[in-house]
Amino acid sequence: MSTTEQRVAVVTGAARGIGAATAVRLAAEGRAVAVIDLDEAACKDTVEQITAAGGRAIAVGCDVSDEAQVEAAVARIAGELGAPTILVNNAGVLRDNLLFKMSASDWDTVMNVHLRGAFLMSKACQKHMVDAGFGRIVNLSSSSALGNRGQVNYSAAKAGLQGFTKTLAKELGKFGVTANSVAPGFIATEMTKATADRVGMGFDDFKAAAATQIPVARVGEPDDIANAIAFFTGEAAGFVSGQVLYVAGGPLD
Repeated sequence: MSTTEQRVAVVTGAARGIGAATAVRLAAEGRAVAVIDLDEAACKDTVEQITAAGGRAIAVGCDVSDEAQVEAAVARIAGELGAPTILVNNAGVLRDNLLFKMSASDWDTVMNVHLRGAFLMSKACQKHMVDAGFGRIVNLSSSSALGNRGQVNYSAAKAGLQGFTKTLAKELGKFGVTANSVAPGFIATEMTKATADRVGMGFDDFKAAAATQIPVARVGEPDDIANAIAFFTGEAAGFVSGQVLYVAGGPLD
């Protein structure tokens, strides 16, 4: 068995969408995968898809913004699958609104899941990575980090994750740990459907309108992001760290 096949990956927010696609992709490359989401039962489909293909996976329920739950989840993963040396911080929520309508709770919820969650998960997993002399951390940012109307909380969180990523790269590089960020553009997921609902558009019309603004003339799919994450988590990506890759179907203005 190669070292790639022995790696244990943790993917947060992996019950559906980008997280589920990433978990399946990493399992296909030989990783054992911990599928984390707020509701453990919601991870069942992702885990079953992996195990049906001959992979190893477990479902783990965890609120990534809760320090005790994170510590318990990582300890369980290490005990059942092995020391986690690949971490994909994908968990995220939306609480979209214009600034003057946004509540402090909407702001805090988004910051806690995206930023505090990534911090807690990275802190818990890095101990295993340092001990192994190998680690890969990928943080999910977004094209919204460049600014997006109605998403002041989400945009700030996603921009913050880019700074977080670059700092991790500087702190952990000497231990064989890389940190990179993938920033998706428009990806067809339940989250973007929620945005369509917020602005009062049907999802098909919303996607069609978005595609007209994308150079490759289509919206992205979760697998498009999973492909980029798979590169950053690979053995061959050891000299790539502190980078932010926009996966958006073309350059962003």
